[in-house]
Amino acid sequence: MKTAIWLYMFLFLAFFDLHAQYPILTPFAVSLGAAPVFIGWMMGIYALTHLPGNLIAGTVIDKHGSRRYIIFSLVSAGIVLLLQSQIHYPWQLLLLRSISGFVLAFLSPACLALLASLSSDKVTQGKLMSGHGVVHTLASVVSPAAGAFIVAKAGYSATFQSLGWLLIATGVMAVFSIPRTLHQTAYSAAHPDGETAQAVPAFPVPWRIYILPFVMSCSQGILFFELPLRSVGMDGIMSTGILFSIMSIGALVTLSMLFVNRYSPFKRVLGGLLLLAVCFYCLAAIQSIPLTVALFILGTAKGIIFPAMASLFIQLSGGNKLGRVFSLQSIAMSIGSFIGPIAAGQLRTFISPYFIAFILLMIGLMMLPTSRKPGSLLSPT
Repeated sequence: MKTAIWLYMFLFLAFFDLHAQYPILTPFAVSLGAAPVFIGWMMGIYALTHLPGNLIAGTVIDKHGSRRYIIFSLVSAGIVLLLQSQIHYPWQLLLLRSISGFVLAFLSPACLALLASLSSDKVTQGKLMSGHGVVHTLASVVSPAAGAFIVAKAGYSATFQSLGWLLIATGVMAVFSIPRTLHQTAYSAAHPDGETAQAVPAFPVPWRIYILPFVMSCSQGILFFELPLRSVGMDGIMSTGILFSIMSIGALVTLSMLFVNRYSPFKRVLGGLLLLAVCFYCLAAIQSIPLTVALFILGTAKGIIFPAMASLFIQLSGGNKLGRVFSLQSIAMSIGSFIGPIAAGQLRTFISPYFIAFILLMIGLMMLPTSRKPGSLLSPT
């Protein structure tokens, strides 16, 4: 439990740092002279460079454990932000975002694998994943507004510098707080007969399940691209930061409903995904619904989906090769995050990006399996 608390604190600081950039990256790119199409590519390249990092992470995390890769991601991303505070041209931002995408590709699979390795009990693992979601959401509640406030008071350069040093300090704390042998010890406890990683059977995760993180991240990328373009200037940045925080409060509400964990992860994911699709349809077609209300409900859908999706992957994998499982999940999310903002940037003059997100989510729902053999997807956690 002590390790879990330390890890949650690192995750909170890391997520705070990352989410604080959401309302300010687009205005910052505009201030450098970037056009909307370029901004779409700038956001997409971050996800594209996630892919090689995800491919590497799956193997090395299972082999060496999570500790070194958590430290590497945090410190490297902090250095990139320090460099980002000194740039003057859009191409420099594109380059640094691509580097940031690669180094941060190790963080999520490493953290999720480490959390899952703390217990071999599925119920406890589900609670740990819910805790991960709560920490993530708490950070995202305050960080967008905080990032916008810092920019309004100190400017872009000082904001990126402070966020960079925060990430570096978090990485240094992880050096002294995460035990070196934790991952290997937990793995050995889960395999008392001494079988090696190579002897573990292949994880039985159906490929269609990876549609879940793909459509989720694609729709989220569209939202993160489109929402900051509503208005420009410092007032617009502050407004966008508050809107992102409202969405995170919605997620926090459902994450706090612990009784939801009694239901099947697959059913929770399906319900949350349908609610998310309805929210994007409302954003695209029903202008009478206040934006704050739509974003709050959208956040509640995310609060249902993310912990349930992590529990679903653990359940389907049987707890084997979790580094690779979560790496493949991150790959699906990276592809979605790459396609989402680029599609929004290219097509926003012809069709609402929110409607694109709605269509993608509905396609994802239709492609998912609706029935399985007893004891698999539809079984309770």
